[in-house]
Amino acid sequence: MDETTEPEATDSSNQTEEHTEVKLHPCDICWKLFTSKKLLSSHKCIHTGKKQHQCDICGKTFAQSSHFSRHKRIHTGEKPYRCDICDKSFSQKYNFSQHKRIHTGEKPYHCDICGKAFSENGGLVAHKRIHTGEKPYKCDICDKAFSVPGNLVTHKRVHTGEKPYQCDICGKSYSGSSNLSTHKRTHAEKNPYHCDICDKSFSGSAALSRHIRLHTGERPYHCDICDKSFSQIAHFSRHIRIHSGERPYHCDVCGKTFPESGHLSRHKRIHTGEKPYNCDDCGKAFSEKGHLVDHKRIHTGEKPYHCDICGRAFALSSTLVSHKRIHTGKRPYYCEICGKTYSESADLVLHKRIHTEERPYDCDICGKTCSGSANLSRHIRIHTGVRPYHCDVCGKTFSQSGHFSRHKRIHSGERPYHCDICSETFSRSDNLTQHKRIHAGEKP
Repeated sequence: MDETTEPEATDSSNQTEEHTEVKLHPCDICWKLFTSKKLLSSHKCIHTGKKQHQCDICGKTFAQSSHFSRHKRIHTGEKPYRCDICDKSFSQKYNFSQHKRIHTGEKPYHCDICGKAFSENGGLVAHKRIHTGEKPYKCDICDKAFSVPGNLVTHKRVHTGEKPYQCDICGKSYSGSSNLSTHKRTHAEKNPYHCDICDKSFSGSAALSRHIRLHTGERPYHCDICDKSFSQIAHFSRHIRIHSGERPYHCDVCGKTFPESGHLSRHKRIHTGEKPYNCDDCGKAFSEKGHLVDHKRIHTGEKPYHCDICGRAFALSSTLVSHKRIHTGKRPYYCEICGKTYSESADLVLHKRIHTEERPYDCDICGKTCSGSANLSRHIRIHTGVRPYHCDVCGKTFSQSGHFSRHKRIHSGERPYHCDICSETFSRSDNLTQHKRIHAGEKP
């Protein structure tokens, strides 16, 4: 019996020794234990940075074989983990485990500050940054910081102009997937979100929330610098840039910066020459929609901007602003060389060329140079004899619009230039200037 039991004791001793040896494979850097030398070798690649597994399709390398195996499924499309409730399949076990919580409602990750629960650990980590204010993901272009890496990725598209999410119905593209999802609802027959006040419907809940503020007057976004409040966060964000001077939208051609993405989009057309807005009357194209709207008034004759002093009407708001300075005498544009002032910035630009002697506009007929494009246009009419301004009362024609405007006042009796001392009126500005010298005691 001793002889038979002795080997058994030896065998048992050997088995224990073998079993002990299997578990003693420590990492000499972090002292983590592994059950085999193969696993230990794979683990050490974390410390050495060695990536011994290479994908023969895309060339990407991996330190651990398990990571390599998961990666290969990107190319093969293999999704071995299938949900037995909804039949959805996944390429990674971790994603499968997270998905199952949709059906079970399990939320094992709890915030120890407010108690909110999450189905994923990543959701909890991101949520905690609301309490800490931590924003570890910083844009290397404008230094704006974000609490979630996905928000940084989306933000960077502001600078690059990238819009990778495209609608497969109309082709419109977006920088964020959520924006595309909202857009797609516009193609659906119904908008599922309804306002219970006016029955208007919307494609997204966020759009409905913004709309409801029209009824309630709620303006929850408050500027703590100037106390102005806003109903929409986008409007608030744009307003804040007035105070901060932030201009996060960069032109990758010339480096010019802008506070709003729309301004950058319009600016880029200077470089591309794109003019997407076409006049359906004469075919003229414009880079901005507003310019097309202004141009159409040439065809319609519409003049919606009225001077409240003399009643004169204008097609452009900017022309009305300039006109009003005739009445007020305001000349806000100042030459820092000679002190002369002007009512319009374009006039100041032309004036400065007197000092610089710059004459950038050349006549290709006689070689004469002019300081302004309008001067060149007037000069060319000497060669061509063109008199494009035609009086429909008496038939007289003029080569210059200024002469034509003065002539029309003979027929209309209009006297738009007012003396602010004696209230006498004049049809020409130079006559008013001469008249004012009488009050000043100067010889006219």
